Amino acid sequence: MTHPHLAVETDGPVRTLTLDHPEKRNAQTPSLWAALAQEARSVPDDVRVVVLRGAGEAFSAGIDTAMFTPEGVPGEESIAALAAGGAEGIQRGIAAYQEGFTAWAECPAVVVAQVHGYAIGAGFQLALAADLRIAALDAWFAMRETSLGLVPDLGGTGPLVHLVGYARALEICATGRRITAPEAHGIGLVGSLAPAADLEEATESLVDALLAAPAPALRALKPLLRGAMQGDGREAQLVREREAQTGLLQGLLGGADA
Repeated sequence: MTHPHLAVETDGPVRTLTLDHPEKRNAQTPSLWAALAQEARSVPDDVRVVVLRGAGEAFSAGIDTAMFTPEGVPGEESIAALAAGGAEGIQRGIAAYQEGFTAWAECPAVVVAQVHGYAIGAGFQLALAADLRIAALDAWFAMRETSLGLVPDLGGTGPLVHLVGYARALEICATGRRITAPEAHGIGLVGSLAPAADLEEATESLVDALLAAPAPALRALKPLLRGAMQGDGREAQLVREREAQTGLLQGLLGGADA
């Protein structure tokens, strides 16, 4: 599925997805979310790292607010049309939207969000959908849904609480305030920072470090660590560790029983 505002480039084991609607600050729409979900599900086995980035002055300003107007966005489902479907229709529609974000957790490649400018609302949640985040020093984040009388609903609340804890996540979402890149780094939202002029180079260095790990180990590591966030207990995680290691050891030993 191609999308006019999503550019996809592949360079060996690295695939880069660029939100490419700079004149709208990479505002997001349902069709973009559908394209993101399809891209997440179709990453080939030989791609080991996916980079999510934005064109122009920002990573993403979030949902295209024209969706809240009576006219809506041409070719897109409006919020009014979504609401007209009643409670069941609203939930079915949101579930489809969420897949553009949650599908990245199931993607076998490690996903890196490269954030510059700002990541607001849906933009913030897309960054949270990645496995790792690297940001320019002048970047900032904000969760503005509550100011609209809504809540974040694109899969971002779980990762946010896991990263920063319940109390801080509540304060971030309820106030909608800006979180600067240094603060984001300090509270664990962002793993790496770089001057804006060096962000591309710093991202390449992070990607190179990920690619330096043996491919089978890196592929097994992502679901193993994500499994630890499921809350199904210590024994379930120990089972996941044993199963992952068994496959790796058998691969190293040529399939011999160990």
